[in-house]
Amino acid sequence: MKKQNISIGLLNPKSPTNVGAVLRAANCYNVDSIYYTGTRYDRAEKLGTDTKNAIQHIGLNKVENLLDSVPANTKRICVELVEGATPLPDFSHPENAIYIFGPEDNTIDQNIIDKADAVIYIPTKSCMNLAATVNVVLYDRLAKSDISYASDELIHQIRDTNNNTKIKS
Repeated sequence: MKKQNISIGLLNPKSPTNVGAVLRAANCYNVDSIYYTGTRYDRAEKLGTDTKNAIQHIGLNKVENLLDSVPANTKRICVELVEGATPLPDFSHPENAIYIFGPEDNTIDQNIIDKADAVIYIPTKSCMNLAATVNVVLYDRLAKSDISYASDELIHQIRDTNNNTKIKS
């Protein structure tokens, strides 16, 4: 199986708690790197929101321009509530992608939307927060892939040390 390159792009993320949760999601779903713009993330490190130390495994890169920072063969996928966007259940994920998320209190700039290879949205009753949206998109990517991690061995590796529950046969 060919190695895929998956990145997350965060445009001036507002909430340090959400950035910590995005780091955790990125680690769970095998994301290679996170790029971010703006100055608000710097508060996240001080609050210690990366509870699983994902930053030790994932590149976290502050950049001036998100679109100039990704490899040429990477598809740019904006995740935003935009008229004309593709609903996530209908979307086929590319091998190499950067998923671009706007700030919680604003939207992705039109010039970035215009340069995107695709714009997708999650069809829900109400808008979700940044961390929840990242988790859903990354899970959808995994669920639609041919990668399978499912096993009791995986459960042993990742569950909390206080969890020894089993289903009895």
